[in-house]
Amino acid sequence: MHLLPSRRWRAATAVAAALALVLTGCSAPADNFSYTPPEQVDQALPEGTVAQMQAAVENAISATGSTGAIVGVWVPWSGTWVTALGTQSVEDQTEVTTDMTFRIADTTRMMTCDVLYGLADDGVVELDGIVPDYVSGVAHLEDVTLLDLCNSTSGVGSSEAAVSGMWLNTPERVWAPLELASFGLGQDPATPHTTYRDSDAGYLLLGLALERASGKSAARLISEYVTSPLGLAGTALPAATAAKPGSNSLSGNYLPPIEGGYNCAAPVDITTASSSMGYTDSGVVSTIDDLGSYVQAAARQALRPEDAEPDRFANPLPTAPGAPSWYQVTGGAYLVGSMIGQHGWTPGYASSAYSDPTTGFTVAVVLNNSSAGSAPAAYLAWELAAIASKAPAASGQTAPEFGLPFTAEQYHDTIANLTTCATPPAAE
Repeated sequence: MHLLPSRRWRAATAVAAALALVLTGCSAPADNFSYTPPEQVDQALPEGTVAQMQAAVENAISATGSTGAIVGVWVPWSGTWVTALGTQSVEDQTEVTTDMTFRIADTTRMMTCDVLYGLADDGVVELDGIVPDYVSGVAHLEDVTLLDLCNSTSGVGSSEAAVSGMWLNTPERVWAPLELASFGLGQDPATPHTTYRDSDAGYLLLGLALERASGKSAARLISEYVTSPLGLAGTALPAATAAKPGSNSLSGNYLPPIEGGYNCAAPVDITTASSSMGYTDSGVVSTIDDLGSYVQAAARQALRPEDAEPDRFANPLPTAPGAPSWYQVTGGAYLVGSMIGQHGWTPGYASSAYSDPTTGFTVAVVLNNSSAGSAPAAYLAWELAAIASKAPAASGQTAPEFGLPFTAEQYHDTIANLTTCATPPAAE
């Protein structure tokens, strides 16, 4: 994971931004962006730590019916571990490599909120602007703000349950964002502002609102406000036309359901799909190095001026009634202990990325099967974080006071006890 300072707006980008300013009347992103990532020890993590983490990844691959995974762990005071395990699929025994691209699922939400805050800092939108001012056909959301959409406090429901079967059966279908969001909008609303409700529809609406406000596509906004400033060359929101997530992509798979679970011996390839099923909720593609670089910067709010207000992560809410106090949510991200990040699934992939903003400690993972949902990717990231957090300091370094409110064993056992795979019925 390598970031260089002052990457925003080389000559061609500056010309494009200036032209956009003339055409849209909107202010262009600041051209003086500078970000220096935390200093990282340039060596591998200790062998004992790596052995524990490799066992954790192998456990997750087996438990989820995946055939491969890519992981990155960056411990600034101790070392790094970036590796790929397994193969592309049951039939394709090509080894997975760390440079493969994949769909990052719900980490896209963080990027969409980055754009919102960037446009607000530039005076293009106001965080408390109401949604119907930017999106047609949602007049009933007159009490819902753009910030509510980012924080998932809009009260709007989720579309996932209604459409996930269609995603799997027709992955090439191009969805209009408002059409996709309509399934969540059709659910009974919750009271906005004060309670978290996981809402993919909300992030779809936020993407539409930001496009309308800026006069630019969501793909361009993510490029201008996120990937170009951070130099994330392998990260983008692709065009809606069905395609693989890159020319050198990790194969994405799902499992056919059978009695008692899924048939892990017969995964279905769904690598080629339309990004429109995710759009500004879960449509971005990336690499493991880019994903780690991104979440490390985003957790530190590095894409905003140092004195920018309000603090995006200052007022988190419980993820659910009775949830642990260390597990909260706001700003398009989960707060897990001291770490900030996201986890989620999209057809073919489950991924997770978290970083501690104080130390730069970062973990990112992707599994190439989505049938077990998002939880195993989150649990794997947290298990790896618990292992790596105990890595000893390298020579000349001092380990900070850094701990997590859970153990590696806790999530290793949770993953191992998954019942994803079932025994196929005997042939007649």
